[in-house]
Amino acid sequence: MPSISKKGTKMPESPIRKLVPYAEKAKKEGVEVIHLNIGQPDIKTPQIALDAVKNNTLSVLEYSNSEGSEAYRKKLASYYAKHDIHVTAQDILVTTGGSEALSFALGSIADSNDEIIIPEPFYANYNGFATAMGINVIPVVSRIDDNFALPPIEEFEKLVTPRTKGILICNPGNPTGYLYTREEIEKLSAIAKKHDIFLISDEVYREFTYDGKKHFSILQQPGMEEHGVVVDSVSKRYSMCGARIGCLVSKNKELLKTALKFAQARLSPPTYAQIASEAALETPQSYFEDVKKEYVSRRNLLIAELEKIEGIKIGYPQGAFYCIAELPISNSDHFAQWLLEEFRVDGETVMVAPAAGFYASKGLGKNQIRIAYVLEKDSLKRAVHILKEALKIYKDQ
Repeated sequence: MPSISKKGTKMPESPIRKLVPYAEKAKKEGVEVIHLNIGQPDIKTPQIALDAVKNNTLSVLEYSNSEGSEAYRKKLASYYAKHDIHVTAQDILVTTGGSEALSFALGSIADSNDEIIIPEPFYANYNGFATAMGINVIPVVSRIDDNFALPPIEEFEKLVTPRTKGILICNPGNPTGYLYTREEIEKLSAIAKKHDIFLISDEVYREFTYDGKKHFSILQQPGMEEHGVVVDSVSKRYSMCGARIGCLVSKNKELLKTALKFAQARLSPPTYAQIASEAALETPQSYFEDVKKEYVSRRNLLIAELEKIEGIKIGYPQGAFYCIAELPISNSDHFAQWLLEEFRVDGETVMVAPAAGFYASKGLGKNQIRIAYVLEKDSLKRAVHILKEALKIYKDQ
């Protein structure tokens, strides 16, 4: 039998998607599964984006440029200017989702066995992209007891080696909802410049910050022209996950020139999706204000309901729409599967994301889950009730 690559064997399963077969089986049995496992908002996509595709007059669905439509990139630059991020269309490379932007960034800065430092827990696919490219993830642990705040800078300094090519953060954070302060961005930027490495910031949740807090981009930090790289996407901002349009933003010309070679190899980002994404940039600010109010309301309800469960510990989200909860169990993978296979309340169960897959350090996160509060409040309340009842009878593994 032909052998599978070592790289493929090492490729981690998605903690978010690996339980899908169990969920599908439960649904076929008539069980209603409440999905807390995936960041698919139920917020409506702006009508202006949908109409742009519906009403377009294309007669040939052509390739776009490998770097993306110039018209879209110019409008993106105007969007960033409104957020005090001053870039040009030439500083932007349109990608097939934020995932491809991240892949291009890693491929452009690091070779096999090079290292990327990432505060953990982190978006699980960071592990996947690094594995695919033979890059070693070097984790810096942030802890739920500190609400996942940036670890002391000394912890980063200890980990920098000649093979370190960059630091990668998600701001606001997936899976924690943590929002980096301006001072933390300044400290990380200082490390990047001191050691002449890149600072990559995944900023796809930029709009979703709460309690009066403001997002501060690494590209707002002075002196980061050569070291700063932003990964972005329309997926969460406009509830357009299926569009698969993102971008890579940097003033480092050599990095963008390199990333463009990766982009040329995949030809071009999807044309219809760029049309929708360009139109979405006309979405009024009131849309985001309404969405933020809804997410704050959902977050507050979720936290209040979770706090009623004995023995639980919760990270308090300041942005995005995720929460890490530490449960009084030892194996959240088993618990999550058990929920789907065996546990029901009035014909319903809940699907969560086991959190171990959001860590690189072995053994961490095994008693934690990630909850995405992207559902309306009644569903969230029912889901937490199911979790509470499940924990009463679950036999720990």
